[in-house]
Amino acid sequence: MGSSRISSAAIGAGFVFSCLFATEVSSNGALPHRTDLTENERIRVMRVLEPASSFESAEKFERMQAGAATSQRSADRASFSHPLSNISFDEKFDFELGNSLFDKLWASSPSSTLASDGLGPLYNARSCAGCHIRDGRGRPPEPGEAAVSLFLRLSIPPQSDEHRADLQDKRVLRIPEPTYGGQFQAFAVSGLPGEGRFDIEHEEIVVPLNGGDTVILQKPIYKIRDLGFGEMHPDTLVSPRVAPPMIGLGLLQAIHPGDIEVLADPDDLDGDGISGKISQVRDGRTGELSIGRFGWKASKPNLRDQTAGAFLGDIGISSPDMPDNYGDCTENQVGCRSLPHGEQAHLGVSEAPDPVMQLVTFYTENLAVPARRDVSDPKVLRGKELFYEVGCASCHQPKFVTLRDAETTAHQFQLIWPYTDLLLHDMGEGLADNRPVGDASGREWRTPPLWGIGLTETVNGHTRFLHDGRARNLLEAGLWLGGEAQSARDNVVAMQPDDRTSLVRFLESL
Repeated sequence: MGSSRISSAAIGAGFVFSCLFATEVSSNGALPHRTDLTENERIRVMRVLEPASSFESAEKFERMQAGAATSQRSADRASFSHPLSNISFDEKFDFELGNSLFDKLWASSPSSTLASDGLGPLYNARSCAGCHIRDGRGRPPEPGEAAVSLFLRLSIPPQSDEHRADLQDKRVLRIPEPTYGGQFQAFAVSGLPGEGRFDIEHEEIVVPLNGGDTVILQKPIYKIRDLGFGEMHPDTLVSPRVAPPMIGLGLLQAIHPGDIEVLADPDDLDGDGISGKISQVRDGRTGELSIGRFGWKASKPNLRDQTAGAFLGDIGISSPDMPDNYGDCTENQVGCRSLPHGEQAHLGVSEAPDPVMQLVTFYTENLAVPARRDVSDPKVLRGKELFYEVGCASCHQPKFVTLRDAETTAHQFQLIWPYTDLLLHDMGEGLADNRPVGDASGREWRTPPLWGIGLTETVNGHTRFLHDGRARNLLEAGLWLGGEAQSARDNVVAMQPDDRTSLVRFLESL
């Protein structure tokens, strides 16, 4: 390209209003779906949420990524582990109790630690913090290292009319592998084999960049070995997942459903090439259909369901919501289901009865987002301008105002900057796992939030990104994108080197 700038006109003049908030107006006022707000508040919110149009200086309140809930402590290894700044003293006590349970190492049954047994019998980690190290992002294992914060999801295509009916009605989102269940678990309690091991090989993909630089991407190839319970189904679908960071989740839960719905355009009616769609899933307690917000495929509608699923699948700990004391052990794993479990009648139903579940859920709902850094740095501002110009903000929606009547007071009516639309998008063949989950096809992923992404190395000591950690830095993460993000990815390739540096600097400031 002859210029270091990419023209907004070149990527479609309609892009600037892709967030739709500025156009969702009725004769009775702004944002009619926001019935939680007064008329004046709706007008204020509409104005606040207008996309940035000037990049000479930072926007008002942009540094405070989570509104009044933002943590303003110094950036260090604990940056993802602080409570929301605006929770009450009593709530901080519950937060600390939840933190202790999040960190707790579970033991196999029977155990002298009566309130801590029930591990497995098959598991991926002994604690929540074992995957979400310092509440941050997981990574692939180093050569010779056991995989802990990366695991494999398993499923098979529907095999019967009953399977198809269950999927259609969303009673289930995928059909587990008949012997190994929904998750491949390498670890097991004493006396039981783990489900096996897997190796990761890499295929190199060379990407030339404008300006003479070259990036070599590494495509991971997973090979399962040493199966502990016999052969897998021949049509088994496998998808690797790293543990995502835990920050700001309660605030994402507090986004108004209508604010997500107005962003969805599954048939691309506006012709901008972006066709995000809502993931509809059933609430684990009510059974009602709701918007999926959490998980790489947006398969969980709320953090209580996400917590219960992680307890069961990752640690093998049952809860009142998912009371199977044998976790992901299937009926075909007879030895697994014959072992003792950790449920104790005097403590309540399941191995993690309330208040354990309540406290851990509260903890996950109230981990703070760190304040941004260098928001007024010229390179950061230039990178922000490029982020808008090339189309990244079409899916990574910069800001929302949370529900006025959110369940937790600290989550109410906060201007937040998560950089996600919580929708499913086709990310192309390069990132496809070819494993459908509910409404998500094998090429679709939920837009991950970007807040805090620039502190990944500070907190977790690595810079591995995407659903399986294949990207070794932020630039590689962008170069893996395809499908609806193909145009944005190609614009990054075509940038002058200084502009690519500025774009990465902006992401590092989040």
